[in-house]
Amino acid sequence: MKRISITVLGLFVVVAAGCAAKYRTVMVPPRIDLSEHDLIAIVEFESSNAGELGPLATRRFTELARRDQGLVRMMTVEPASDRRDSKAFRELGESHGAQTVLVGSLDVSDIRPNLSLSNTLKSGTLTANVAATLTVDLIETETGASIWSASSRATKTIGHISVFGGKQFTFDAEDPEQAYGPLIDALVSHVTADFQATWLREPIAR
Repeated sequence: MKRISITVLGLFVVVAAGCAAKYRTVMVPPRIDLSEHDLIAIVEFESSNAGELGPLATRRFTELARRDQGLVRMMTVEPASDRRDSKAFRELGESHGAQTVLVGSLDVSDIRPNLSLSNTLKSGTLTANVAATLTVDLIETETGASIWSASSRATKTIGHISVFGGKQFTFDAEDPEQAYGPLIDALVSHVTADFQATWLREPIAR
């Protein structure tokens, strides 16, 4: 009985090894090659939330967008004006020598507080479910035409909440990056998908 079991186990290992050898994992390049755009200007993302969320989203987006792109020339610039029309983009391009510009907006809304009290009702924690939408466009500065765009929506639980007047809620985290990081990362990860490499399991030709 033991000899039969060992033989069956050996055959299973051989078959499993053979099946594993029929496939390999290969990297698929990003759908969009940012290096083709020579110099890309990035305008700090607008944010509906007062604080550091705009700069934080801009920084995280820049880091993740270029992670799988090799050497990509990017520079953060101030907008030429409050307008976002073809003339404003053309002026921005001429001022910085950029052929394309990335612009984005972060809309934070739907703050739903959650209050958790201890059994003695003497202590508790206040958090909030926060929904946010990140929209990003890649604009051709010469024409003002959008050549790529993406948006993402996510909801996360955020701590460090203060209450004013029983109705108004505000974030008072000493470290905004720690408090908002998971929310921003979820948005940016989805929006930058076209700039990231992916992995594909494919059969090996015989």
